[in-house]
Amino acid sequence: MNKVSVCSAIVASLLLSACDDDSVEVVQVEKPVITTETEIKVVEVPVIVEVPAGSASAMQVGTRPDFLIQDMEDSALKTKLEQCANGPFYKTDFSIGHRGAPMQFPEHTKESYIAAAKMGAGILECDVAFTKDKELVCRHSQCDLHTTTNILATDLGQKCTTPFVPGDPENGIAAQAMCCTSDITLAEFKTLKGKMDAANSMATTVEEYMDGTANWRTDLYSSRGTLMTHAQSIELFKSLGVKMTPELKTPSVAMPFDGFTHEAYAQKMIDEYKAANVDPKNVWAQSFNRDDVVYWIKENPEFGAQAVYLDDRYEAQAVDNETMVSAEQIVHNPELLSPTMEELAADGVNIIAPPLWMLLTEEGGEIVPSPYAKAAKAAGLEIITWTLERSGHLASGGGWYYQSINGSLSGEAMIDNDGDTFKVLDVLAKEVGVIGVFSDWPATTTYYASCMGMPASI
Repeated sequence: MNKVSVCSAIVASLLLSACDDDSVEVVQVEKPVITTETEIKVVEVPVIVEVPAGSASAMQVGTRPDFLIQDMEDSALKTKLEQCANGPFYKTDFSIGHRGAPMQFPEHTKESYIAAAKMGAGILECDVAFTKDKELVCRHSQCDLHTTTNILATDLGQKCTTPFVPGDPENGIAAQAMCCTSDITLAEFKTLKGKMDAANSMATTVEEYMDGTANWRTDLYSSRGTLMTHAQSIELFKSLGVKMTPELKTPSVAMPFDGFTHEAYAQKMIDEYKAANVDPKNVWAQSFNRDDVVYWIKENPEFGAQAVYLDDRYEAQAVDNETMVSAEQIVHNPELLSPTMEELAADGVNIIAPPLWMLLTEEGGEIVPSPYAKAAKAAGLEIITWTLERSGHLASGGGWYYQSINGSLSGEAMIDNDGDTFKVLDVLAKEVGVIGVFSDWPATTTYYASCMGMPASI
């Protein structure tokens, strides 16, 4: 008790003692009690998540997305995309770097991967092949060194399965060459330089053969192309703060290869992620071989949970060893495919990845999800698709990747300008519901995902 309280108590006691208790009238006074209502509101406070370096404001989408937008016909989608011109752009798992950013950078090279990460790709791909000494490296095919590297211009060209043989243009005879990762050791592989994947089939010299880049691509960034081992790609991807989707490539040589079995090959790929302490949730192992996917599901379930079956059923296949399934039947009659969607799901497959044309068709003058896409979703399969901006100009039909919507199979042509890239992407995202899109130029998918408020990659 403080001094003021003590004094007040003494004064009150003296006053009361001086009073005649009999003359005191006690009056009960009623005073209103004033209450106020308390309104409780739930306020949502945004959670600020610190995103790894190389994302968020660091994303560089460049001028291509704007070029494509300006090429679009007037629509609500175009208006929406135009409003996002100033970003912000951020890293997203919806944007997957297909071999890096190979529209302009040599595929599966350090430079290509870094470019893709800077464009906001949340996931990067290393296609996995093996060398003569059974080490894993990043190559799209075991036997593509003659078109993706400078091997023919080096002494290693003589070690190729098929060293360079000049063409004979006058008689229409194409040049020949086939160089495989399994032709050379890892040490020899590391001496090579990556180049744009291309070849001049009618070349009479090695120099002519290597000079075949399509005119809608470029050799501007081919001055250096640093090849990578699979293990090196893992460390690079970790440093870039991106997730990983390795594809186990089907061997071009008979297996076992010098005692190296296919299962050992599939396991070695997974083991390199384990050795690097990579969280399985950050890895989407892929294969066109369903047996590989099933193997990972059974033997490495933590990685198998999001293993991706790259649907190779788009290639004409025999059903009951009699009926051949056409491309149009694949789109419209997926029940003819073997195994069925339900059988894939029963095997434990959770994610399927067909080329984008299998997911789309034309109906009433609009691009809509195909019966194939609906069947996959009905079976509970998530979908990733490939590959955006892989082919030439959409104004010319876009080629193989767009065959179900460019009039090649049936129905009207739904694409006639490069800006339709975004129209296709919008249907894939909103109507088909794909969870990711491989792209040769990830800036385009990053721009779309950021504009549409898709989740950031964290």
